[in-house]
Amino acid sequence: MRPIRLTSFGYLHLPTGPDGSPVPPAADRIEDVRDRLRDPAAARDILDLDGLDPRVQGVVLATPGARELLANLANLADYADLPAGPSRIALGCAGGRHRASGLTELLARELRSRGHEVVVEHLHVHLPRVLKTPAGPRTANTEQETAR
Repeated sequence: MRPIRLTSFGYLHLPTGPDGSPVPPAADRIEDVRDRLRDPAAARDILDLDGLDPRVQGVVLATPGARELLANLANLADYADLPAGPSRIALGCAGGRHRASGLTELLARELRSRGHEVVVEHLHVHLPRVLKTPAGPRTANTEQETAR
C-alpha cells in the first residue's frame, strides 16, 4: 500500500505562473475550499491559532459543508491503491492557516483510522495571516482571489 500524501497550502502565498494565476502544489486532486467553506478566522478565539490546533479543527469541522467534503475526500482516498487512484491530495484556502491545514489534519486522522499510511505537509501554516487590504503586499493575488 503506497502512502497518501496530503498537502495544505494558501493560494495567496503561491508563486504565480506566466498567466498570473497561482500555481498550486503538484497533486492528483486539488480542493480549493475558499468558496466552499466559510473562513473560520472570523472567530476571534482562534484568530492567532492554526489548523494544527484541535480548537481550529473543531471550528472548521463545524462549518457547513466541511463534514461532507471530508467524507468525499476520505472515500476518494480509499481508491489510492488503484492505478488511477489519488496518491497526492492538496487542500488550499486563502492563507493556508485555518481551513486547509485543519481539514488536512482531520483528513489525515480519518485516513489513518481506515488503515492508510499518510504523509502530511503544510506549506503555509507557519506564515502570518493574510490580511486582504488594497494597499497590502499581496494586492495582485488578492484581486485574483476576489475575481474567483
